[in-house]
This record gives sequence, C-alpha cells and structure tokens, in this order.
Amino acid sequence: MFFIFAYLVLLACCGMCLYRVGRGPTAPDRAMAIDILGIVVVCFTALLSLKTGEVFYMDIGISWAILSFIGTIALAKHLEGRGFDE
Repeated sequence: MFFIFAYLVLLACCGMCLYRVGRGPTAPDRAMAIDILGIVVVCFTALLSLKTGEVFYMDIGISWAILSFIGTIALAKHLEGRGFDE
C-alpha cells in the first residue's frame, strides 16, 4: 500500500513539473522544473529498488542524478551567457 501511495505522489509531482516546463514564464523556471523532474526520477528508481530488492536500480538512479547535475550546471552557464570553458 505504501508503494502505491508513493508512486501516485511522485506521478502527481511529475505532472506538476511537466506543467511548469510547458507554461513556465521564464527560462530559469523551466530549468528548475527539469531539475526537479530529474530528482523525481531518482525517487522512482529508489522506490523500485526497495520494492524489488535489486541494487541495479539504485545504480541507474545515481547515474541519473550525476547526469542531471551536470546538465543543470551546463544550462545555468548557458542562461548566464557564458561559455562552457569559462
């Protein structure tokens, strides 16, 4: 019962993030929503790992978190107007 409730809450969070990505008034709002969406995906993988007992899903979540962090830094530099080599 706990996992069903947690999945529904995370699904609602996904819906709200996708709404903000589509309707966000500014680019930083959209970037923040994409970052939060990455965090929700990591939560999905953590719950799936707890439910199934497979460690492989946690590896996917950790990899997703690292890639999300790098993407957020790259997008922030782009929105700031600086190059990636600065």
